[in-house]
Amino acid sequence: MAQGQDARTADLSMDPAALHLEEIFTDRRVGTIRRLTPVNAQGEADRSKPMTYTGETQVVTPVGALPIAFEIEASSLEEAAKKFGGLAKEAIERTMRELQEMRRQAASSLVIPQGGLPPSGAVPGGVPGGGKIQMP
Repeated sequence: MAQGQDARTADLSMDPAALHLEEIFTDRRVGTIRRLTPVNAQGEADRSKPMTYTGETQVVTPVGALPIAFEIEASSLEEAAKKFGGLAKEAIERTMRELQEMRRQAASSLVIPQGGLPPSGAVPGGVPGGGKIQMP
């Protein structure tokens, strides 16, 4: 486990050529749009690289709020805002399908110890055995 932590923390240096200014916009109703503007090491906008937009919303589940994030391909904030609803709906539907698949996999991965029943009289008192899970 210590080896895994070392691999994650081995290089914590920031790349000055990959810096972005992050701005957050919200309608205070359905979510937020993050605009990442590439900047140079002095913090000035780098117009040679494209801006990136991401949308964020959340759905309420029985165990609490589930954040949903998705990329928005847009050339302006207005375009990103117009695309937000449709992309958010797709991201929510995709997340719900993934959750259902995870639930299905978890339900089908129930492991029942094998061993069968011992020969007659092998268990003191005649109690059947062979596994830790017993049916009444």
